[in-house]
Amino acid sequence: MQRSSYNAKAYSAASEKSGLRSATIPRREPLERDVQIEILYCGICHSDLHSVRNEWSEFMATQYPIVPGHEIVGRVTKVGSGVTRFKEGDLAAVGCMVDSDHTCAQCKAGLEQFCPNMVLTFNSPDKHLGGVTYGGYSDIVVDEPFVLRVPSHLGLAAAAPLLCAGITTYSPMRHHGVGKGKKVGVVGLGGLGHMAVKFGRAFGAHVAVFTTSPHKKEDALRLGADEVILSRDANEMKKHERSFDFILDAVSADHDINAYINLLAVDGNLTLVGAPAEPLRVPAFSLIMGRRNLSGSAIGGIAETQEMLDFCGKHHITADIEVIPIQK
Repeated sequence: MQRSSYNAKAYSAASEKSGLRSATIPRREPLERDVQIEILYCGICHSDLHSVRNEWSEFMATQYPIVPGHEIVGRVTKVGSGVTRFKEGDLAAVGCMVDSDHTCAQCKAGLEQFCPNMVLTFNSPDKHLGGVTYGGYSDIVVDEPFVLRVPSHLGLAAAAPLLCAGITTYSPMRHHGVGKGKKVGVVGLGGLGHMAVKFGRAFGAHVAVFTTSPHKKEDALRLGADEVILSRDANEMKKHERSFDFILDAVSADHDINAYINLLAVDGNLTLVGAPAEPLRVPAFSLIMGRRNLSGSAIGGIAETQEMLDFCGKHHITADIEVIPIQK
């Protein structure tokens, strides 16, 4: 059943070849459990770009017009009568999801990111108004269980990317026990990789950054890395064979995954959070000879995302950012 709606300002793309332009979109009037949020900052995730250009059409075709954005920090402007955790004027945050079925085994385990009926912040079916959901390049209305608290002492613009880049790296590091006494590698020092370095240091692990660019060494050390390894230097890579407990691979381009699998210790884990377009070649013996594990990870559930935000507040962790106006 369609609900009453109002018009909201947004920036949207009309096709895979068009740029983002000012537009008006429908938003539902807040229901009993809804939180209406004025957007203060919204990160630009590479998945926003992929979606606007319909580059992931094989598993998630884009429906136009599309309003991207899922790294959202804003201020509450209105709440429904049943909302208990937020009031008008509060700071609030929204990540990659705005709903799920609440009943499946994954939801009951706090793993809403794996719910078969998860509703993404944009480009998912909108059960309220029909069509698809619209993201954070617009003010937004979200069911309260999917609204998060952001520590008010953090820089709000720099906190916005925590809602995707932050939880995408935090979740697998927590899941695989990154902490004191662990040797951790981070492949790629971009939006995801630089967050992994910060988390690894805060967890107390020994953190090594792998890069093909010597000029990134200074940044890696500034961010908290204990060492920087040039991945194109075969001798340097060989020194670290069979020594890593955990490696987070944040590279989305084609690369030699086996070079990093060979660096894992017995029972070591390499987790993919980058998403290369082409399949990676994985030699079986690299995994077999060492009982090594190759896995992937998405974002995190709602409770874990709040845990991550609270952890960032405690350790004063935010993303390194450049602020640009929405018009650009």
